[in-house]
Amino acid sequence: MFKTLPWHTKIVLALLAFLPLYFAVSALGTKIGIWSWQTGLMALTMGGGTIVLGIVALAAVVSLIFAVRAKPRSNGLLAVAIIGLLAPAAAFVVFLSAGSKAGDNPIHDVATDTADPPMFSAETMAAREEDGANALSDYQTPLGELPLYEGVAPELAIKSHAQIITDRYASLAPLPLAGANRADAVAAVAAAMGNMGFTDIRTDTDTGTVEGVSQSFWFGFKDDVIARIGENEIDFRSVSRVGRSDLGANADRIADLRGRVAGQIGQR
Repeated sequence: MFKTLPWHTKIVLALLAFLPLYFAVSALGTKIGIWSWQTGLMALTMGGGTIVLGIVALAAVVSLIFAVRAKPRSNGLLAVAIIGLLAPAAAFVVFLSAGSKAGDNPIHDVATDTADPPMFSAETMAAREEDGANALSDYQTPLGELPLYEGVAPELAIKSHAQIITDRYASLAPLPLAGANRADAVAAVAAAMGNMGFTDIRTDTDTGTVEGVSQSFWFGFKDDVIARIGENEIDFRSVSRVGRSDLGANADRIADLRGRVAGQIGQR
């Protein structure tokens, strides 16, 4: 049946089949280390992906013109052309949404205690260094004074991590321990991290800390997460290893982890 289709429809179908393959290779190539995240995300996905999407849309427009002018008109050919237009349009909406999320979430380091954020162990810091991760930011320093945020918008340059977290993630708060003891809380956090798919989970009952690594499915981006169990409450921190904006992932992760732990220790 494919052989009998017009040439323009064949091109659109081939491009539609190529589209998900292209983006999958761009992402998974980053995850398994074939190329850097800058190449996989910025060059291939955002840059090259925009070009590929444009080519698909152009081919679909050409196919739509031929399909409309064909006698007799074929609804099947029209449908293929329309799908060829809708697919890149949907992808562009996703790109625009990501850009909007990046603007709404300008940092990648979030904690429930902005005055004294939980500090990672030497093992975690060594893993971050081995990965070439961003340096941890001082929460009181304005973004404009941090090298990673060079060129940030003036209205953000004067704000510190603490101010941005307070402004944008106001719902995040430490989790009261209520009647749970430290050992129970450590176990609850470790179990919650395991249920969320974290790896490299380490617990230290003496210091009351639990650490783990969350990895995204497609690109394999790693975020380091720590919970610090104090006398009366649990504080959380989640930090991406690379990039500048986290698209809100770290705040969402803390909220999810906090909720799971709260359910296990019988506290909200």
